[in-house]
Amino acid sequence: MLIPANLLEGKKILLGVTGSIAAYKSLELLRLYTKAGADVRVVMSPSAKKFIAPLSFEALSRNRVLDDTNESWADDFNHIKTSQWADIMVIAPVSANTIAKLANGLADTILTQCALAFPKTKLIAPSANTHMIQNPMIQDGLKRLASANYKMVSTQVKELACETVGDGAMAEPIDIFFETAKVLLKDSYWEDRPVVITGGGTREKIDEVRYVSNFSSGKMAKAIALSLYFKGANVSYITTKGNDGLPKSIRTIDVEDAKEMLKATKDALYSAKSNTQTTKRPFLFMVAAVADFTPKHPQQGKLKKSMLGENWQIELEQTSDILSALVIDREGVTTIAFKAEMDSLEGLNNAKNLLTQKNVDAVCYNLLQDAKSFGGEDNSITFITKNDQIDLGRHSKFDLAQKILQSAQACLS
Repeated sequence: MLIPANLLEGKKILLGVTGSIAAYKSLELLRLYTKAGADVRVVMSPSAKKFIAPLSFEALSRNRVLDDTNESWADDFNHIKTSQWADIMVIAPVSANTIAKLANGLADTILTQCALAFPKTKLIAPSANTHMIQNPMIQDGLKRLASANYKMVSTQVKELACETVGDGAMAEPIDIFFETAKVLLKDSYWEDRPVVITGGGTREKIDEVRYVSNFSSGKMAKAIALSLYFKGANVSYITTKGNDGLPKSIRTIDVEDAKEMLKATKDALYSAKSNTQTTKRPFLFMVAAVADFTPKHPQQGKLKKSMLGENWQIELEQTSDILSALVIDREGVTTIAFKAEMDSLEGLNNAKNLLTQKNVDAVCYNLLQDAKSFGGEDNSITFITKNDQIDLGRHSKFDLAQKILQSAQACLS
């Protein structure tokens, strides 16, 4: 999933770096922030400078690095003004030593002073030896920080610098980036709202190596899932295409065929409506391209070409219409269907007819040219409700997802 160049435009991030071998990964994190349009300032602890030079961060951020040797009260280059400037403070990596300091309100370095002075959300990504991170004192410190406006990006299990395999490695920069964007981009309308999304083309089994499917790439569904994640929605993503490029914390349900997708969607809608953590009405985005037909007698093993002969006839039967089959399950759920057509004369009317035929609240209509229309990075959508018809234009799929969500909020609230 490509990260839009303007995703974090206008956002100000204070990146703290402490003494850990993982400090080199902070350069990649900084690069992700700046590529997404954020303005980033870096503050380093004395120990961090033993692992990496401030000049590296200055080269990427185009801003001076604040450390214990250069604080100035003649201008805004100090821990108070810098903390007031930022929208979020991210400390990555945060060492076990700094965790202990933060949990006890100590401010003996410029970095911990910034943290103490910063009143908004602070995101920390720990990095330490397994025994250090699991030490009861450090675990207690993390719990205390969780109640003091700190959010943690969990460590991962891998080979550590000490040549042992265990929990304690800093999260990957892209995962820290995703969590940062989620804090900065949350939207009160979508935050904590249960949303179910289906995506990809179903694969209807012929035998163990062959199937009936379509050209759907699943990219539009991924873009909607990512956009909703950034806005803070509680996303359940049901897909035949996996979740590569998406945040790991998005709940993903992998399916293969129409029957599995129907069951998974039914279960996800039940969970969404049973969610006691929110009173917000759930949404269903039916983006998946469900195969119209499935082999009537799928075979075990691989059918031999020599046994099939020169002509092979496969008996097919219609798959279940998922939207129609979920009429009762969709009660109390705002449903948005997606309709791809190649008929320029009747395609729009066919999309409009879905409103009553399938009892949906809105339809996203996409006029395709040919098979090459699938899999691209951009798309065009007309957003249709009973009262509105909005041409959203042609944009990248992520930008289009943003426009779809804006239209849904404006027209269906």
